[in-house]
Amino acid sequence: MPGLWFEDLVPGRVVDAEWTRTVTESDNVMFCALTMNVQKLHLDAEFAAQTEYGRPLVNSIFTLGLMIGMSVHNLTDGTTLGNLGMTETVFPNPVFAGDTIRTISTVVAARASKSRPDAGIVTFRHEAHNQKGQLVAKCERQALMKRRPVEGAGA
Repeated sequence: MPGLWFEDLVPGRVVDAEWTRTVTESDNVMFCALTMNVQKLHLDAEFAAQTEYGRPLVNSIFTLGLMIGMSVHNLTDGTTLGNLGMTETVFPNPVFAGDTIRTISTVVAARASKSRPDAGIVTFRHEAHNQKGQLVAKCERQALMKRRPVEGAGA
């Protein structure tokens, strides 16, 4: 399913990413290296073993990016003009290597752009759960979305 147009994104609409992704240790180590995050809690198994978690945590910014990224293919692919912001971001449960993540997105609000007649502003609530059904991440994302082209326009 391609990305949805602004007109399709009515408040209350729920869109399931329709697939899952298992997080690997390599994902976490590579993401930390790419972002220059040297937090021992993510990278040092001996250090992490002494914490309340007993093992390394997956970087929460990776989890945020994965959650939003998983929604793209059937929510905003080809129909977004860009992100405007993210708010209300929380990580109520940790993610560990080996966890399998699924994502659900809900349209919270939608309004026509005041400055761009070809676009609207949509607020999505993204929620990611692990294989146990535990909520591991949630955020609200505001995006500038394309309006459906008028048939015959520009022809």
